[in-house]
Amino acid sequence: MPDSRPIAIVGGTGPAGMGLALRWARAGEKVIIGSRDVQRAQEAAEKIRKNAGDSARVSGMENSAACAAADILVLTVPFEGQAALLKQLKPAIRAGSTLIDATVALAAGVGGRASRTLGVWQGSASQQAAELVPKGVSVVAAFHNLSAELLNGDDAIDCDVIVCSDDPSAGQLARALAAKISGVRAIDGGKLENARILEQITALLIGLNIRHKGHGGIRITGLPPDAYK
Repeated sequence: MPDSRPIAIVGGTGPAGMGLALRWARAGEKVIIGSRDVQRAQEAAEKIRKNAGDSARVSGMENSAACAAADILVLTVPFEGQAALLKQLKPAIRAGSTLIDATVALAAGVGGRASRTLGVWQGSASQQAAELVPKGVSVVAAFHNLSAELLNGDDAIDCDVIVCSDDPSAGQLARALAAKISGVRAIDGGKLENARILEQITALLIGLNIRHKGHGGIRITGLPPDAYK
């Protein structure tokens, strides 16, 4: 992946977006933080530069400008805002772009904690995204099961990232990005329709982490080394 190819994280000022931005900035990638509020985006970018080092290539833009400036887009927003945001950004998303969607359709349980997935007519949040983006944009489901708290830390992350997409090239791109995060292995999880399973695993992990007060992820065992390329 060329160093000059920026990664725009849409809705990137939340914990997951900030964590991914931090990890990729440390890996030398050019990152754009997107937000509805450009000042908030710029403040987030400055915070990441302080954590990643002066050489980190991070900037902040309004979401539409971030989409117009990159053809690798990563969506890290709550499910309730996903559809409206994608409809708003549709004119700014370039044909030929790859949208990596980390959205999970979660319902709030007791105490407001998300513990189960909502039914989505399309099958999953990522499949909904695929219906909303412009024609010619490839959608990938990935990064659902990484702990945002661990992403914003310094240690290697003991977790596999399962990547699902109907476009093999877009899936390979997402796996390459995942592998830039220390400790992470990336696995081809098949078609985009499998994103519904990833979202259900996310709900399970959230419940486990609440119950056991941890930051658990997943590891897939027994696969040959080629599975992680």
